Amino acid sequence: MHALVLAGVAVWCFVTALAGGLVGLVLGNIRLPVLLFAASAPAPAAGANIAISGIAAATASVTHVRARRVDWRLVTWMTPPSVAGAVGGGFLATAVPADALRIVIGSALILFGVDTLRSRRAAPGPAGDALDLRAAVAAGLAIGFLGGLIGLILGSLRMPALLRWVGQEPARAIGTNLVVGIAVGAAGLLGHLPGGIDWNLLGVGAAASIPGALLGSRLTGRLSTPQLLRAVGVILLVAGTAAILQGAL
Repeated sequence: MHALVLAGVAVWCFVTALAGGLVGLVLGNIRLPVLLFAASAPAPAAGANIAISGIAAATASVTHVRARRVDWRLVTWMTPPSVAGAVGGGFLATAVPADALRIVIGSALILFGVDTLRSRRAAPGPAGDALDLRAAVAAGLAIGFLGGLIGLILGSLRMPALLRWVGQEPARAIGTNLVVGIAVGAAGLLGHLPGGIDWNLLGVGAAASIPGALLGSRLTGRLSTPQLLRAVGVILLVAGTAAILQGAL
């Protein structure tokens, strides 16, 4: 593999990890096109992408855990259905057109992004009893299933669900989303092992994503709630546009 191609992959993985660490997303759908371009085949690139997403999520989670921006009760409720949904979606991945799903998911991300940017009220506080745990379970199952179908962690959908339906406040939603994403990424990696992994891309992408995710997660604590919501909204718009383009082209 050409050194310039690997260098480009490293730069892109660093940038996406930095942005993802800041707002609690791994942005696998934005990273994936670059890995597809660099890889010899789509399946190994998808496997490497999921593994990089899990590594980036785990790296960014370290800072958020230390800063107490993770709701462990919510993680306990949301992780099992998310993993189960991802496994179920993986089994049915060949039965549903992936491009059509990407367009639908991209459209949803854009709607969530616009809604987040237009919001003028702060999200609810982190009081555990005020959170809608049934919404967390339902969202985890549904988003995990969609992610399994198209081979992505889909933290970009889980994040607005945590904010709007579960009722978590932005900073803790960011850390919680990343921790849940670690388990979903691990499940996705195991599902892709039979199809092979591009280990070169995985090594380069992971090495570049770790410092990016660390830097992004440290910047989270420097932003106010309105600033965090604006950052989440903008990145959701970018992720949604990327998903639609991937499905349409």
